[in-house]
Amino acid sequence: MKEDDVARTPVILGIDDLRPLPRATRIARTSREGIQLLEEHRDSFIDELWLDHDLGGDDSIMPVVTLMEEAAFGGRPFRIGTIFVHSANPIGAETVVRALTRWNYRVRRTSAEHS
Repeated sequence: MKEDDVARTPVILGIDDLRPLPRATRIARTSREGIQLLEEHRDSFIDELWLDHDLGGDDSIMPVVTLMEEAAFGGRPFRIGTIFVHSANPIGAETVVRALTRWNYRVRRTSAEHS
């Protein structure tokens, strides 16, 4: 059996301070953990990435968004099938959607109940 014949487990990552995100294979609870999680998957294809804007206290998803923008600007964007933004903060969510869409990431706004 060739390696290509083996079904690949989808890589579904989530960055959210509270929600359980049952579909996610790995979850980060802070922006710092989120950056580390993305860096660990730098050379992998990420099927889905679930992002919450507000991560508790003064923390937000924006350092992660900046990392992704800088990667795209440098010509080496993260390879992600779809990014789902599921924040209860509509202004923050729209900021994330616009920032990442500008760099040709495929982004969808959704509710956390669909995660």
